[in-house]
Amino acid sequence: MTTVQIIAAAILLPFTFAFIYAGIHEYRRYKSEGRASYGLVYNEETGTTHVTGIGDDEDPYDPDDFDPSDYNSATSEDDENDDKK
Repeated sequence: MTTVQIIAAAILLPFTFAFIYAGIHEYRRYKSEGRASYGLVYNEETGTTHVTGIGDDEDPYDPDDFDPSDYNSATSEDDENDDKK
């Protein structure tokens, strides 16, 4: 193996192992729990979203219904009030 091939392998192997691990993990979860529904979940405290499993009784987050000005105006007002204290 040449030096270039060793460097390429050193860069790609961690990603390959992570991908294989995620596949095995998801397969084992599928076998034990069945089919899963994934989607965005909105965290109102931080104003961020993340992808996670969503239960049958939960509604997924719909980005079209989100108005960023609602979140930003509330936090900016709180920040101004904190600065005045």
